[in-house]
Amino acid sequence: MNDDQSSRSQGGKSWLERISQVFTNEPESVEDVLEILRDAETHEIIDTDSMSIIEGAMQVIDMRVEEIMIPRSQMITVKASQEPKTFLKEIIEHAHSRFPVIGDSQDDVIGILLAKDLLPLALEDQVDWANIREILRPPTFVPESKRLNQLLKEFKQTRNHMAIVVDEYGGTAGLITIEDVLEQIVGEIEDEHDFEEETNIKGRGDGSFAVKAATPVDDFNEFFGTELDEDEFDTIGGVVLKEFGHLPRRGESIEIGDLHFTIANADNRVIRLLQVKRSAD
Repeated sequence: MNDDQSSRSQGGKSWLERISQVFTNEPESVEDVLEILRDAETHEIIDTDSMSIIEGAMQVIDMRVEEIMIPRSQMITVKASQEPKTFLKEIIEHAHSRFPVIGDSQDDVIGILLAKDLLPLALEDQVDWANIREILRPPTFVPESKRLNQLLKEFKQTRNHMAIVVDEYGGTAGLITIEDVLEQIVGEIEDEHDFEEETNIKGRGDGSFAVKAATPVDDFNEFFGTELDEDEFDTIGGVVLKEFGHLPRRGESIEIGDLHFTIANADNRVIRLLQVKRSAD
């Protein structure tokens, strides 16, 4: 074994020994495990990013589809009766990669349309329903009560990225994507369609807004018509942190005036992203 290999081996052994010391007292619950791991994080045995992912993964074990699904009323769908020129405009406007296609009613999901599957037809100027029905992917249906860790496993096995959620009567309750599940583990996943580079506040289409914690308080006040203190703190993250009285973890919520703040992304050092919604909504 060369020196590099020997060094790595000793380093690995040392790391394992340190982890073993952390688990000297056998945990009796998930919360006990988390407390032990948080202590390990404090002692820099586990880094902050790893701890955040571990916490998210452990939370997913106890969560069900109904807790994070996009409800039926907020689903962006394509109707089988629509003319191509109509739904193409919607697809471009919403910029999603997948759209449920419905028949006579919202409960009648006949397939999933992938935006990328339209490209060959668009290039050949053959976008009509006769062709589109041939490229629809079969929908996957899951019950509201399904656990997220089980759903994630199925997504991986079947390579599906979207499932239609049904209630106990077989009606459409909403939809859920693999991104929705992964965000519970790693935090809010922002892509090029979520925020423009200079944008700090973005509407989500359901009455809520994604707000970067670094948003200046004066900009926040101007957007929401609020009068939060602009002298004590520079950013809305600072205002929220003061109201909590401690560094909140992802998923914690608080009311400030008529606004409801939920932590969408944070670690043990800083708040990164907030979800904001008017309490009356």
